[in-house]
Amino acid sequence: MSNSGKQHNTKTTSGAQQTIEELLKDYYENYKRVIAGGSEAAVALHRSRGKLTARERIDALLDKDSPFLELSALAAAGQYNDQFPSAGIVSGIGKVQGRYVVIVANDATVKGGTYIRETIRKHIRAQEIAIDNHLPAIYLVDSGGIFLPEQSRVFPDKDDFGRIFSNQARISAMGIPQVAVVMGSCTAGGAYIPAMSDESIIVKNQGTIFIGGPPLVKAATGEEVTDEELGGGDVHARISGVVDHLADDDLHALKICRNIVSGFHPSQPQMINRIEGREPLLPSRGLHKLAVNESGTLIDHAAVIEHIVDGGEFQPFKQEYAKTLITGFARINGYQVGIVANNGVVFGETSRKGAHFVQLCNFRKTPIIFLHDVTGFIVGKKYEHDGIARDGAKWIHAVSTSAVPLISVVTGGSYGAGNYAMAGRAFDPRFLFMWPNARIGVMGGDQAARVLTQLKKAKGKNGADLEAKSEEQLYKEIKARYDYESSAMYSTSRIWDDGIIDPANTRTVLSMVLDIVTQRQWPEFKPGVYRM
Repeated sequence: MSNSGKQHNTKTTSGAQQTIEELLKDYYENYKRVIAGGSEAAVALHRSRGKLTARERIDALLDKDSPFLELSALAAAGQYNDQFPSAGIVSGIGKVQGRYVVIVANDATVKGGTYIRETIRKHIRAQEIAIDNHLPAIYLVDSGGIFLPEQSRVFPDKDDFGRIFSNQARISAMGIPQVAVVMGSCTAGGAYIPAMSDESIIVKNQGTIFIGGPPLVKAATGEEVTDEELGGGDVHARISGVVDHLADDDLHALKICRNIVSGFHPSQPQMINRIEGREPLLPSRGLHKLAVNESGTLIDHAAVIEHIVDGGEFQPFKQEYAKTLITGFARINGYQVGIVANNGVVFGETSRKGAHFVQLCNFRKTPIIFLHDVTGFIVGKKYEHDGIARDGAKWIHAVSTSAVPLISVVTGGSYGAGNYAMAGRAFDPRFLFMWPNARIGVMGGDQAARVLTQLKKAKGKNGADLEAKSEEQLYKEIKARYDYESSAMYSTSRIWDDGIIDPANTRTVLSMVLDIVTQRQWPEFKPGVYRM
């Protein structure tokens, strides 16, 4: 969380296991790299045209000294030969005229601001956050549209490029304001971003909007026309009426945008139990020592809670029952929250305790913080006979139908159905963040490697076709692949989370997120049928 440039994400390398210090070093080095945007030549060309960079535009738009919660800053990292830093788009939440807004800013220094798969996922995720929290959306447009070499992966499907415009219509129908500021190219399908916004601004002699650019027009009709003649600021402000305001430059356009935001109808926030906040009992940097990166070693969530809640005060719920799950109430920056934190494998009684507590939070209109470090549900004949699937379903059901905001932080591992019960991505938490040491997958690397090695052996002649050496090699190869594909870096590159956060910033991020999720009234809790 920062003034656009200081919210840090990280890189996690495959291979040898890294210490938290090494992971944090990667974390900061990688964020420093991605905030630079495209190549030096591309940035220089961008500036020579009188343009601000994407993050400079965000800084100028935000209220002075307003924090900016950047989302998925390391999107696309490790993919496309690292040619798309931040997937060519900056998204996040900050305050404009004292009001939280979602901001999506194209970075034209990265392949002309064109869209790859991760760019689209990131843009759509920002819109989902606007919908879930009833936050106005501001689009700072400077994009060449779809990255054509990737067209088969970004155009035809349900959640591809067209979903952006479908979402704009839905956002508008919900009465959520949208403003587009055209500060460069706005081409092909991207032309619908300003056309579908409540109000649009364009920078003269810089912004352009057209369904088909001059080369396409010439190929289709033989007509020769310049960018400015076809769809420049004067055309759309004075002739077509596609935009509503004509700005002299970037700063003038952002000033107009701020003035528009000042006229938005006030939000209708959720009434919530909040008092004056207090500092935690323990310093935030102590969380670095708790962020273990060793297979089979549990995160000490009792200690984590002491570092993030007001005064270190925690009111446990069912403390003596089902001790592999910590549940209870606390305050974070004065906000009353429920906390669900793993303390081992999930048993039937763990599930029943989790379901009970999630229901309780819903009836009390209390948002829930999930701290993940879960290997999954217990397996074995006894537990199947006892109905572990039935009990697990209760907890998953309660989470799925929750009406209060769910906020997930993966502090360690988040595996299998344990991820589901702890409000993983498929269960629509309002936000999901990962520590740099965190892992997410169907199972841990060691467990997956052992299972798959056994299956491989079973396919041979009584298992004798694999010698000890080849069996060990197979195990190592499978484990290395699972460890890499379950890493925080792999996850955040693919927008499976909302970003990696420094453990020491956990309380700060949660405080801002709790402020954000109260900006709309929450629906009533309506659970379905529980198999008893």
